[in-house]
Parts: sequence; structure tokens; C-alpha cells
Amino acid sequence: MRRPLKFVGLAATAAVLLAACGSSSTSSAGTSTSSNQPIKGGTAYFAEGPGASPNYIFPLTPSGNFSVNNLAQFQILMYRPLYYFGIGNKAAINYNLSIGNKPVFSNGDTTVTVTLKHYEWSNGTPVTARDVVFFMNLLKAEKANWGAYVPGAFPDNVVSTTAVNANTVVFKLNKAYSPTWFTYNELSQITPFPIAWDRTSLSQPAPSPTAANLPDTTASGVSAVYSFLNSQAKNLSTYASSPIWSVVDGPWKLSSFTTAGKAVFVPNSKYSGPDKPKLAQFVELPFTSASAEFNVLRAGNNAVTYGYIPTQDISQKPAVESLGYSIQPWIDLGFNFWPINYNNPTYGPVFRQLYFRQALEHLVDQPAWITHFLDGYAVPSYSPVPLAPSNPFANSTSKTNQYPYSIAAAKNLLTSHGWKIVNGIMTCESPGTSATECGSGVPKGRTLTFNMVYASGLTSLSQEMGAFASAAKQVGITVNLSAAPFNTVITDQPHCTSSQASCSWDMVNWGGGWEYSPDNYPTGGELFGSGPGHTGFGNYANTQANQLIAATHTAANAQAALNSYQNYMAKTLPVIYQPSAAYSISAISNKLHGVTQNPFLDLAPETWYFTK
Repeated sequence: MRRPLKFVGLAATAAVLLAACGSSSTSSAGTSTSSNQPIKGGTAYFAEGPGASPNYIFPLTPSGNFSVNNLAQFQILMYRPLYYFGIGNKAAINYNLSIGNKPVFSNGDTTVTVTLKHYEWSNGTPVTARDVVFFMNLLKAEKANWGAYVPGAFPDNVVSTTAVNANTVVFKLNKAYSPTWFTYNELSQITPFPIAWDRTSLSQPAPSPTAANLPDTTASGVSAVYSFLNSQAKNLSTYASSPIWSVVDGPWKLSSFTTAGKAVFVPNSKYSGPDKPKLAQFVELPFTSASAEFNVLRAGNNAVTYGYIPTQDISQKPAVESLGYSIQPWIDLGFNFWPINYNNPTYGPVFRQLYFRQALEHLVDQPAWITHFLDGYAVPSYSPVPLAPSNPFANSTSKTNQYPYSIAAAKNLLTSHGWKIVNGIMTCESPGTSATECGSGVPKGRTLTFNMVYASGLTSLSQEMGAFASAAKQVGITVNLSAAPFNTVITDQPHCTSSQASCSWDMVNWGGGWEYSPDNYPTGGELFGSGPGHTGFGNYANTQANQLIAATHTAANAQAALNSYQNYMAKTLPVIYQPSAAYSISAISNKLHGVTQNPFLDLAPETWYFTK
């Protein structure tokens, strides 16, 4: 999930505010009287999200670890993707920062040829087409363990990947695809892997890049390689000392790492790409809560160089600015929601009823939550297509609240479908499948009492969930709330069937929804696509949604296909939409310059510097 966490978090008014705030995404000296002359050296301290420290280093990341804190703000510093996205605060591909040159599509858009720029691994070997093939071999064999995998999409749609020479790799596709979609959502997922990783134990020497018959070329061998690398990635205490993870092609390498999540990076002296680091060190600091981070920030002394103001403390913005910080909301291309478990053995049949999901959405007061809990630093989410930053994707349906807050509307939806309040609890009195009955699989006497687990450490999220539970109570629905650390919450909603013990969860809310990366075009296949052996978030599976998603991949009129998809998803509610806050209300030291707040949330401390 290349996202799920927002540090903080009115409709049109908020959208204008965010657009204005987001338009200046590079830190300046503010009121500093420095000469603005860059100096080499110094240490910048970046505050991690509350309870969301990096915990998985291997860039073939499973869904339980597929998050901003791992991919965008940890792995990418060390392991560069084939294609880099974000030009300043613009949501577009950045060929200047990409290892690959612009791809060439041929044979009716069924063949893709990519040539590589000159990059080197820190062990002195070049980044080659064979490294791309290595990634593809692992991904093909272990696609079920890839957080962005959707059956039928990448890598299933790639028939073959061939290194025709050291600098050229050719992809043969199973049919014609839109070049824009395939580049933004498929090639975007590739991270070349060094051949030094192509082994099955630490006792084996790192293989030569030109070695033949390596393990990744056989079915048994490639699975053994993945098993080894995955096991190494789970051993957090060895991240900085590992002979595996020390082979990097990005601008940074780990100097030290604690299991609590403190990561100390130093420049990779072998880095051959643009924007070579000027800092001597870059440090990511873990915090258990937003309040803990803010206490350190407002203490001054630059113990945090790049932190954030929790929403509940935004009134202290002037005080923070007086300490020498510039306040810049960080706007990302994403939307916010919480999943419900369609396969829950008790409540799955209830969740599958559209009228019931509509009733739940009527209990989410997005304008009020934005005003009172998020202090205006948010925009609504009405579909999976984001409203901010400004983009050409969202249509009028996605900009309109299909189910505005209404206790009366929510109650009417339930009572008109066979439910009645009995002893204070909404109860199914008329089971069956007619238009006035509870729906397929919902038995007589079923009561509406659910458990909701949400991420701890965010006051605004706690307030939102309290408001939701209070509204639900007014229509006879009991929502039992509990909080847990972010990393726990995102693993509490596994893909499962109703026969599995792990399928007992009802609703979870990690507080940050989804940010579109490494699938950067907002078609939602990795979110809502389904098929044999795989379902979307909350075990969502819908044939019509699958067809609409597939059409966005190949349609000649890309926007028309995207419109059909977003219209359906806005109205049928595969998840419950909630306000999308600014990723963070960033507080950046006026002494730190060159900071760009990437719309896909990638950190780039290699561009940062201090001044005299």
C-alpha cells in the first residue's frame, strides 16, 4: 500500500487551501539571514509517522508491509526504481531521475523496449538489463507475495523479459496496452535487483553479474532465493550490517538501524545518478505518537529538522514558526477510506448489501470532520480517484458527495430493507432477498454490532471514529472501537475466506487510505481487482468492477474508461470513504533547503542542504 498513513490530517474551500499550500513544495530559507550558499555536510533529522517505522527492506514487498514508511521513505533511498515519479509537486514521470530512458512501444503496443542509463551498484558492478530480468524472475515466481499484485495484470501480462544486451531489456506483452497506463502502472513497479542477491544463503559468495546458471533461472532456485531474501528482510537487527542490503544503487546506504525504526543513512559514494547527497547524514526518527513527535519539535534545538504539526496542535503554528520552521502541508495523490470485511462469516452477508454500505456512508460527516477534526487541512474522498493535488483524472461524480451525512437517510435505508430497532439494536426482522428484506444470507434476528480497530497515535482519527460510532448509535448500530499501532492495524485485515479463523475482523481503519504508487494512474486494480486466489481490500470481489478496471488498461479513450470506473466505484461503495487529510503538515527547518514534497510521498534527502 504505498500508503497507508497520513500524519495528520470543506470541500471547495479546503481544496483551494490545499492547492495554494501545495503550490510551494520546496523549502526556502524563510526568515533566515543566512547567505543561502550550500555547504557540504550536516545531519538532517526526519520525523517518521506515529507508530509507522520502516520494518521491511526488500523491495519485493508483501501486502502487510506495503506502505509509505517502507517503500517511499525507506527502500527508495537505497534501491532506485526503473522509473521515478514526481517532478516537484507535479504527479508525472521524472525521466531525469529514472534509471530507464523513455520506453519505446512497438508491434502494436505489444513490445516494450527500455534502455538503461549508466548506474552502478555500491559493490562496483553496473546496473544492467540482467538486474531487471532478475527482478522479473522473482516477481513472476512470487507474485502472490507482492503487495501490488492483481491477477491478470503485472507481471501476468508480461510474456517474456529479455536482456538483449547489457543496457537493453525487452518486454513482450500478452496483448496491446495503453503506453501511458503500462508505463505509469506496470513499468513503475520494477526495481532492478543486484545479482549479488541471487543466492540462497549468506554462506554462499555473492555471484558475479555475468555468472551463468544462477538460481533465479530455475523454478526451484528462484523460490529459494525469494525465501532467503524474505527471511533476511524480516531480520531487522541486521539491516545495517547485512552483506545483502549493503549493495545499493541509490544515493544512500544504511549506517545503522534499530528495531524500533531509527534509521541512519550516509551517502553512497558509488552513487552514479543525479543529485548526489550534500548532507553527511540523514536520520529517520521513530515516534510512538504524533504528540511525542510534537513535543520534540517544539522543544527547539533542531532535534527534528523536518517534522510535522499534529492537526490538534495546528493552533501552535505561529509558535513553531518562531522556532525557525516553515510550515508546508504535504499533499499526495491519494484518497482515504476504511475497508469492511466482505468475507466475515457473521457480517459478510450484511456488508455485501449496497443499501447497508450506503447507510454507513451516510454516517460519515466529511465536511464536519474536515472542519472540526482536521482544521481544514483535508479534502473529501468520494471515490477512489483523488481530488487533490490538482489532477486531470477526477470527474464531476468523484467531486460530488453521493451519500451526504444524514442520520435519517441511514435509518430509512435500514428500516426499508427489513430492519427494526429492538432493545436499542437494529435487528433483521424480515430476512429474504426482495427489495424490502434484509438481503441474501442475512438471517432473522441478526443484530448490527461491529468491531472497529483503528490506528493509535492520531488524535484526529480517534475523534473521527468516535463521531462515527456516535452517529451509528443513533440508528441502532453499535460500533465497538479499539486502537492499535499502525503496523498492527494494516496486518489485521488479511485476505481470507469465511472459513478461516483470521477472517473474523469486521472493519479496520489505518487512517491514511491509499496513495497511488507504484501504480501511479488511479485505476485501482491493486485495490479493488479480484480473481482466483486474490481479492481486493476487505476481500472485495466484483465482476463489473473488474471489467471497468480492465477497460482502463486498454481503452483507446483512456479518460472515458476512467470515468466509467470512478462513477461505479463512487456509487457502489466498495469501501467506506472518509476525508483525505494532507499527508502531513510539515514543519521544515529554515536552515534546511532543497526540500521537495513529492506527490507520491518519496523522500529525496539527496537534494537537501544546509547553508552558511
